[in-house]
Amino acid sequence: MNFSFQQLALKKRYPLRISRGETTGSVNLFVSVESAGVVGLGEAAPDATADIGTAASCQREIEAFLEATGPMTLNPHDAWQVARDAGLSSYSWAAVDIALWDLLARQAGLPLFRLLGLPLRAVPTSVTIGIVPIEVARERVPEILTRTGARYLKIKLGNPAGIDADKAMFEAVRESASTFGVGLRVDANGGWDVTDAKQMMNWLKDRGCDYVEQPLPVDANDALPALFSGRALPIFVDESIRVASDVPALADCVDGVNLKLMKCGGVTEALRIVATARAHGLGTMIGCMGESSVAIAAGASLGALFDHIDLDSHLNLAPDPASGITLVDGVVTVSDRPGHGATITC
Repeated sequence: MNFSFQQLALKKRYPLRISRGETTGSVNLFVSVESAGVVGLGEAAPDATADIGTAASCQREIEAFLEATGPMTLNPHDAWQVARDAGLSSYSWAAVDIALWDLLARQAGLPLFRLLGLPLRAVPTSVTIGIVPIEVARERVPEILTRTGARYLKIKLGNPAGIDADKAMFEAVRESASTFGVGLRVDANGGWDVTDAKQMMNWLKDRGCDYVEQPLPVDANDALPALFSGRALPIFVDESIRVASDVPALADCVDGVNLKLMKCGGVTEALRIVATARAHGLGTMIGCMGESSVAIAAGASLGALFDHIDLDSHLNLAPDPASGITLVDGVVTVSDRPGHGATITC
C-alpha cells in the first residue's frame, strides 16, 4: 500500500462556541491509501477545543507508525489492533481506518454501507447552534433552518455564565425556530454540575426538549447514577465514552451513547461501540467534530445503526473542500458509488 497526505484549512461559516471554548476553523489531514490502482480516502479532524493534536502531528504520528510496523494489512480489524497496541491517537487512526474501509469498498465495487451489510436508511440529522448572544441566535436560527431544511436543532448549552444564560439562549432559539416545526435537543458538553443539570432537565422537558447530551463533565461520571435516577429527560453521554470498553461501566446510568469517528478512531471501533451499546440496551447516536464531507460520508454510511444522528459539520463550512453527500429531507444521504462516496474537490 502507498500512503499520501494532504493538509487543508477548513473555515467555518459560523464560529462554534461550546462550554469549553470556540473554534472558527481547523486544518484537517486527508489520508489516501492506494493498493493495486485503487485509492481510499480518510480524514483526521483534531479537536481544537480539547487541544488534541494538529493535522501535522497526526501526519507525523501515522508516518512514524508506518515506518515502525512496515507493510500493513488491508483488513481494518487487524490493522486496528496493531494501531491500538502501538498507542496511536484516535484522530490519527480515524483517518487511516476510514481510508481502509473506503479502499475495501471501492475494490469490492460496493458502497460502504452495502459492504457492511447495512440498508441505506437513517434518521434526520440535528444541526448545531453554538453558544451565542441572544440577538445572534434570533438571527442565525432562521438562516440555518432555511438554508439546510434541517428537522432538528441541537442547542449547545453549558454557558460559563450559568444556567440563567442557558435558559435565555434556549428560549431565544425555541422562539426563532417555532415556525419551522423542528425538534430541539440540548448538548451541555459537560458544562453543568448535578444541581444545575437536574434543574435544567426539568425545565427543558417542559419546553419540548428531546434529550440532553453530556450534562456533566467527564470527571463527574460517578455522579451520573444520582442524575439518572428520576431524570426528566433521556441522558446521552459523549465525552464520557471514547471506545467500546468504556460503555459497560456507564450502562446502568445513561440512556444512550454518542460516538464520533474522530473520538473513537474510525469505523472499526464505531461498530464495536454500537454492538456494545445495543448489548446493554442503550440508545445510539453518531456525532462529528470539525469534519468535511469525507469523514461525514463515512459516518453517514453507518446511519442505519443509530437512533439519533448529528452529522452536520460540513454544513457549516465555507466552503466544504469535499463533495459526495446530500441532505435529503433532513437526512445526510450518501451516494451509491463504491466506497463512502466522498472526494476532495479543491
